[in-house]
Amino acid sequence: MEKIIKAAVKRGASDLHIKAGDVFRARVNGELVPLTKQRLTPDQTRAIALKLITSEGARRRIDELQDYDCSWGMPGVGRFRVNILRQRSSFMVVMRVIPFEVPSLASLGAPEALGPMADADRGLVLIAGGGGTGKSSTVAGLIDHINRTRHRHIVTIENPIEFLHRDLKSSVTQREVGIDTDSITTGLHAALRQDPDIIVIGDLPDGETLETALIAAETGLLVISSMATADVATTLERLLSMLAPEERDIGRVRLAEMLVGVVAQRLLPRADGEGWVPAFEVLVTSEEVKNAVKAGDPEDLRPLMEEDSAQLGMQTFQAEIVEFLSEGIVDERTAAAAGVVSPPKRRAPRRKTRSSTKRTDGPS
Repeated sequence: MEKIIKAAVKRGASDLHIKAGDVFRARVNGELVPLTKQRLTPDQTRAIALKLITSEGARRRIDELQDYDCSWGMPGVGRFRVNILRQRSSFMVVMRVIPFEVPSLASLGAPEALGPMADADRGLVLIAGGGGTGKSSTVAGLIDHINRTRHRHIVTIENPIEFLHRDLKSSVTQREVGIDTDSITTGLHAALRQDPDIIVIGDLPDGETLETALIAAETGLLVISSMATADVATTLERLLSMLAPEERDIGRVRLAEMLVGVVAQRLLPRADGEGWVPAFEVLVTSEEVKNAVKAGDPEDLRPLMEEDSAQLGMQTFQAEIVEFLSEGIVDERTAAAAGVVSPPKRRAPRRKTRSSTKRTDGPS
């Protein structure tokens, strides 16, 4: 198994699929390709799942597990986010490749606006995107930026831990749900008593977690989290829907005051067929943005992102993809699939080096 995993990573695989009754498969440049000819038996797949489970308690309960998340490392190769599931009464394992090296914001081709967001002393920063769009990498890049530039205590609550951060200028405390803390909510409440400056939450799953995150921001902490939402407007709609109906009016005001920014992202196939290019939509809080959030209509934010009169680094997906199209980074079919119809008005280019940004290793 380890030889196959090593070979897959060497080929640039982003994910590995291990399923009873099927061959080993890997996702390389977006395609799910076979790595072996021999099909796995249910017993072989169970043995692999058992090897990857890090919790002794979960290992004892393996035949009761239906869905289980953990992380696993292979010396000299990389770390993996592991999901173990049942299908047709047998085990399947999906492994997401996580590089050993923590990515910098620059290496990810991230918007310049993310630097000031990471430098904020308090508030809420959200990274949005669908599954496999690179949210975890961008959050890791934010942590790395803070870790290299500021003397802070960063507490992360992850399910599972993905990138491993060394203590540099900052002290980074990483807690894994199910091993170091019982749940995201429990870990977040506990983090408030651990003298943090920055709290990183792997996901905002519900209204209770959002409420605690807002309280943390209101007490003077910077809270960074991710959400599985498609764009900026959808992210804010999801946040508002998490609030209890009787709390939504005051909740919109609290969110408007605490929001530092929202960055949504997608991965698009490059026109030259060599990997992927990340596209970003950026909202940075200004007085106009605050007023729009308080009014409760996220769609009112789109004109503000397109106009960006204060030159804060805001932009829409459409503007980003039109730029890619004009530079030949993506083709017309990809642009059309992303919903790009006609070029919007732009004030100024956001960064100079995007055309050289290339991802061949797939999302993390």
